[in-house]
Formats: sequence, C-alpha cells, structure tokens
Amino acid sequence: MAMDFIVERLPELLLRTREHLLLSGVSTGAAVLIGVPLGIYVIKKTWLRSFVFGLAGIVQTVPSLAMLAFLLILIGKIGIVPAIIALTLYAFLPIIQNTVTGLEGVPPHLIEASQGMGMTKAQQIKMVRLPLALPVIVAGIKTAAIISVGIATLSAFIGAGGLGEFINRGLSLSDTRLILLGAIPSAILALYVSFAISAIEWGLNERKRRQVKLLKGSSGKLLSFIPLIILFLIGITGYIPQTGPSRTEKPTVTIGSKNFTEQLILAEMMARIIEIKTGFHVERRLNLGGTMICHEALLKGEIDMYPEYTGTGLLAVLKSKEPFTTPGEVYEFVSREYEKQFDLKWLPPFGFNNTYAFAVRNEAAVKNGWKKASDLTAAADSLKAGFTAEFSERPDGYPGFQKAYHISFGKVISLDPALMYDALKKGQVDIITAFSTDSRIPGYNLFILEDDKSFFPPYNAAPVVRKEVIEKYPEVQKALALLSNLIDEKTMQGLNFEADQNKREVKEIVREFFKEKVLL
Repeated sequence: MAMDFIVERLPELLLRTREHLLLSGVSTGAAVLIGVPLGIYVIKKTWLRSFVFGLAGIVQTVPSLAMLAFLLILIGKIGIVPAIIALTLYAFLPIIQNTVTGLEGVPPHLIEASQGMGMTKAQQIKMVRLPLALPVIVAGIKTAAIISVGIATLSAFIGAGGLGEFINRGLSLSDTRLILLGAIPSAILALYVSFAISAIEWGLNERKRRQVKLLKGSSGKLLSFIPLIILFLIGITGYIPQTGPSRTEKPTVTIGSKNFTEQLILAEMMARIIEIKTGFHVERRLNLGGTMICHEALLKGEIDMYPEYTGTGLLAVLKSKEPFTTPGEVYEFVSREYEKQFDLKWLPPFGFNNTYAFAVRNEAAVKNGWKKASDLTAAADSLKAGFTAEFSERPDGYPGFQKAYHISFGKVISLDPALMYDALKKGQVDIITAFSTDSRIPGYNLFILEDDKSFFPPYNAAPVVRKEVIEKYPEVQKALALLSNLIDEKTMQGLNFEADQNKREVKEIVREFFKEKVLL
C-alpha cells in the first residue's frame, strides 16, 4: 500500500527533489561567493569583523518563517526569489565564521616564513593561509548546506516548491503519508549533502589521501568531488529544455489556494473545470499560507485566481465596518470594491457559507451548560484557546471577538488549521475556531457555540479572478460559472470528510464529484 503511494507520487517526488536541490544549492553557492571573500577581507579588520559577525548572528536568531514572511513583504512577490535570499542569509554565518577561524588557525611560524620569503599579504593568503584553512572553510560550507536543506522545506509556505510541498500539504490534510514523503527524502538529502562535502574535505587533506595508494596526488582531489557532481547533475536535469511540443503552446492560468483542506478542494475544482472545458494548461500554486499572501500574489499577477470567502474579503482585505446582515449584501459590496480598488473580479459563489464558529468538546458544553458564545464569559479566564495565526490577528477574528463579546481567554496559542481539531479532541486546548463546513466537527463529537451577537459575517466561498484574465480568456469565466451554486454546506462537509477522515486524494475526490455532477 505504501509502495503504491510512493510509485504514484514518484514523478512529483523527483520534481520536488530537484526544486529542493535548486533552492539549497543556489543559496549555499551564493553564501560561499559572498562569505569566503568577506571572511578574507575582515581578517585584519577587527571592528568590521565584529559588525559582520553580529549582523549574521542576529539573522540566525530570526525564525525562518518570520524571515520568509518579511522578505515576502519586502520583495513583494512569492516564489523562489525570497526563498533563496532567506536561505542565503541563514547559510552565511557558518561560512564566514569558519573562513576567519581557518585563516587565523594557520601556525604563526608559517606566516613568518612566508614573510621572510618576501611574500605580500595577498600572496600569503593565496599561497599559504587559504590552502591550509581550506578544510576548515569546507566544514563551514557543509554546515551551511545542511542548514539550507533543512530550512528549504519551509519555502513551500511562499510557493517556492521543494519537498516542503508534501509536508505543507500533509499538514493541511492531516495526512501522515504526505508528511513523510517530504520529510524522509529531505533527511536523506541532508545526509547525502553531508557525505558529499565530507568527501571533499577528505580530498583536500593530503595526509589522509596518502593512506589510500590509488587516490594519491591530484587524481584523489578530483575523485573527491564526484559525489557533489552527481548531486549537481541530478539537480539540473529537471531544468534542461525538453524537445518536442511545449505545453506552453496553450494558454496557461495559475490557481492558488490557502493552506487548509477546503481550499485545496475548491482550487482543484477550479483547475479541473478549466482544464476540461477550455483545454488550457493550469498551474497549481497551492498551500500559499494565509489570506494576504494569496491576495498579494493575485494583485502582482503571480497567480490568476484563488477561492476566497466574502466575509474575509469584507473584513480582512477591505477592512470594512459596514453593518451588512445578508450574504447578498456582503457579496455585492466586496464585488464592487474589489473591482474598483484592485481590478479583481468576484465570480458567482460556489453555493455554501463556511463561517467561523467556536467549537468546544461536547462533554464540556454539557457539563458547563454552554450553548452560545456569551456563555463563556464566566469561565473565559481559565480557558485555553487554540486559534490559527491568521484568526488571532484579523479584525474578524479574536481581536474583533474580544470587543464584541467583552471576552478574553486565559491563554491563546497559535495552531495550524490541521492541528486545531486534534488539540481540542485531546484536551490540549478548551476551545478553537472551527470552520462550519469542516468534517471533523461531527467526526470528533464537537459542539458549535451559537454566535448570539452575530459577530461573524457571511463567508460565502467564490472564485476571485484577475479582471485581465477574464477579459483575455472569457472561456475561463464560462467554465467557472459551472461551479456556481453547485455545493451546499452539507456537500462541502462531506468532501472535506473524504480528505480529512478517509485520507483520500483531493484529485480523486474532485474527479468523483464531477462525475456525479456530470461535469467530466
């Protein structure tokens, strides 16, 4: 069963591995090109060395996700560029540190001897200090490369690809198989990188080479680079232009999604209906993180569309305080303002409302007599809440809830959407923000508290598309119109159940649903 799963995923596994090698290889190479010369330059400049080391040390203390998010905002685009910059920054410290350490570790009498021979400082570094320091420098490069391989898994958060795609998707779908499919190859890759660079370390050590008769002299040095060359060749094979017809002869549209099950299903529906009805090529850039990452990617043309919710558009994006009460009013407002402010088009909704809802364990609700959100007032100080990071900050999330209900929980922790329900079920938290169409609500025997102050607006799901795409390819709008009012709350909950509880592939779920609805 596990082998069938791996075989089925093998083409994508090879693709993601090559992407991972590209991310870690380019970033480590860039760090070497910057770090080694800089280490040589600061060897005699103590004040500059302290500054560079301090700055590099500060970078190391910044959490990698925070660094990726910061660069995403600074550069203004998702994908490989901010990922490589972040990885280069993390790889920088061990390289420059080992360069300086290696150069300083050269015995003083050798330096004095080179001075006595009339060598200039540049010649001393080139002919004496650098060759002797090389093993230490290579050890720093090995550390940097392993760090890059590990951190590169987080690059999937901003659409940069790599093996982190499987891990990110597995977390979203609570699928251990996908998590392991990303984690195990990543670990193997880190071990192989360590071995390949260790081979170079060995090859640069003349004393060790002499112990093997066949590897004496320059041939031993060259052979020590073979493992790294193999890694390089594997990495570039996926980027050699292929002969024959190119798929780019057909128009290409790019679909994004946020990082939870329902978004993956809706995005796959959008992709499949476009492929079926137009024959266009569809690029999927899924699991992009929260609302603002998807929204910014849409504005910058890095994706052409993604599924969004009217309530999210109203409060999180437009930051409106209009007192709308009906789904139609909210939809009309966000449609008008998105087109006016962003040149984006809201297409007809899928047909269901996935509103936020506070969920507690059923036994806790019965024991405490909780039926509506305001019933939590007396016990709030003793409750531990688990919210998504986005909900903790959004105006239609916890901050707005505190103002509307005058309730603050004793402790609030941030959880991935895929982990919230398990944490509540196991008693690790007392309350979470559930999604009303989530299949784990009945599956985990959870109780939904009534929003008795009508704090949450309607969250009707619908495709949001760049207007330019609709005008250029009107057939895309016609295809997506077939999804209008196709899914109600119960149907969406059932589709989520198939992914979350039965661990079925999203593509298989969508294919079966389309067949049932005669859309294939």
